[in-house]
Amino acid sequence: MTNTLYFTTDDQVVQQEAFDAICAEQEHIGYYHLPDQDIAPILEYCSTVPDTVETIAVIGIGGSSLGAKAVYEFIKPLHTLKRDLYFFESTDPVNITVLLEKFNLDKTHFLVISKSGSTVETFAIYKYIYSIKSDPSAYTFITDPGSPLEQYAKEIHAAVLYLPENVGGRFSVLSTVGLVPLALSGIDLEALLSGARHIKESFFKDGYMKDTLLKKATYYARNHAQYHINCLFAYSESLKYFCEWYVQLWGESLGKHQKHSAFHVGLTPIGLIGPKDQHSFLQLIMEGTRDKSVTFIKIADFNDNITIPDITLPHLESLDVLNSLPFEKLINMQCDSVMEALLNEKEIPVDVIVIQDTAEANIGALIFYYELLTSLVGELIDVNTYDQPGVEAGKRILKDKLAGLNKKTDSFS
Repeated sequence: MTNTLYFTTDDQVVQQEAFDAICAEQEHIGYYHLPDQDIAPILEYCSTVPDTVETIAVIGIGGSSLGAKAVYEFIKPLHTLKRDLYFFESTDPVNITVLLEKFNLDKTHFLVISKSGSTVETFAIYKYIYSIKSDPSAYTFITDPGSPLEQYAKEIHAAVLYLPENVGGRFSVLSTVGLVPLALSGIDLEALLSGARHIKESFFKDGYMKDTLLKKATYYARNHAQYHINCLFAYSESLKYFCEWYVQLWGESLGKHQKHSAFHVGLTPIGLIGPKDQHSFLQLIMEGTRDKSVTFIKIADFNDNITIPDITLPHLESLDVLNSLPFEKLINMQCDSVMEALLNEKEIPVDVIVIQDTAEANIGALIFYYELLTSLVGELIDVNTYDQPGVEAGKRILKDKLAGLNKKTDSFS
């Protein structure tokens, strides 16, 4: 994985202070240690799930599902996996019904994931599915130790697994939250973690990623008032759900009150997929307000060599320039052309990430790269990267409304 920046920043003092702060965070923020974990217990647990199970279904929302989904959808198109993986992550009734029709309930194992152990959306869906399939052996629960969910799992004698200490939901993809469903689907966990470990070592041991990440984070922080929208423009459909994961990671981590002032700050994340969105959103980037930075992601080798047929179409002879061109080359030429157009504007910060292919190590590297970048930017714009008071406010209001429904029911009984 390489990252080329087409902007510069040279504040060595600020960069060193940010690096020192991130090094200190490792003492109490758990996600930094995930690339080095012993995955033997996870693999041992996964071996207990019967071979008769054909489908794994995750019931979880936000950080409980987005990371695993991003990895699965990146790997799945070009790899034959052991099991299908589905995600119940919405209380949309049509979505729930349609998903349940896609697989055999009797050959499915469900992973119910809630860090707090009391997520409203997760347990609304779980209650519905449990009413249809009430066998506790068909469920594994993943939660924090001591949560209400742990107590429930033990009550019904179901399997329960735990999140590592001090790992927040949106940083949890490389923990049991993401690794268990991915391992059960047949994805190579060691390769996934090796990619993350490569980025970690390069950053913390003075490799090329240290300079790149520090310069990029410093630029974003220094210019966050002007370039407060960050567009991730990924040129592969396989990265669609990675973009969704990035939107949660970036938005929930960086949109905050500053720790030492009353100011509201943040960088708004937007996930785009090329070449589709270059026919729409690109217009806004090119000629709209100069408040956006753009990161392009390219895949060097798609491992698919289909080409455009050598066919001449009447009245469309000018398009014969496409003949015999590999689609892989075309999509990267489109990416390069859009990037060049933006660079010609000279007022739009641009960088490009190139990953070699759709292998586990590369998506693992990309995930840990963005987690580190998020932590660095959060430190530099003076926010608590790891809390989410705005999200919690909405949850409290919803629980109050639900409690009000119960009171109304009681008054009519």
